[in-house]
Amino acid sequence: MSDETTTPNKPAPDQAVSNPPSSQPPNQPISLGRDCDAIEIPSGEPRLLPKGTGIRVMQFLGNSYTIVCEYGMFRVDVKNAEAMGITPPVAIPSPASAPGVFTEQMVWDQMKTVFDPEIPVNIVDLGLIYSCETKSIDEGGRRIDIKMSMTAPGCGMGNVLKADVETKLRTLPEVKQVNVEIVFEPAWGPSRMSEAARLQLGFDL
Repeated sequence: MSDETTTPNKPAPDQAVSNPPSSQPPNQPISLGRDCDAIEIPSGEPRLLPKGTGIRVMQFLGNSYTIVCEYGMFRVDVKNAEAMGITPPVAIPSPASAPGVFTEQMVWDQMKTVFDPEIPVNIVDLGLIYSCETKSIDEGGRRIDIKMSMTAPGCGMGNVLKADVETKLRTLPEVKQVNVEIVFEPAWGPSRMSEAARLQLGFDL
């Protein structure tokens, strides 16, 4: 059994820019055309936004929209884009779309498609990934163990982002098991962000 473990002290810079929805400018008022499933930010609680609710789209990153309305801030999955009258962007093939042999770079590339819904930066460049370990397993294939944190201990989006990571990593070739653990020691801080992320968010280097 071969083990590979990495700790992302300085993740590679990534152009994590906010992409506006394809048929609706960001921050323009929209009225929901139907009831729409959403996840409340930062509680992580599922909500059903009623038809006719006025919303504004703040950003589209990964596979979800961040919106605001009279009820607060929410994350809406791209599958519900039509409820907002939006034509989703053409999907960019993920690392898992290309057949081939598993590599650890595929793991990092997949995790870079997961974004904090309140911050337009992926979780790798935010420094939320504390460790990534890949192992060959006896029954064949690979197991991936991830330790990740949140920008704030009380953030209710932890389980949502954890599920995003697990779902995306399970699509990689040879991967049979994925375990993601949320940890808060050591505490996350801006110093964990990549240089690109700090520049994007206006932090001093």
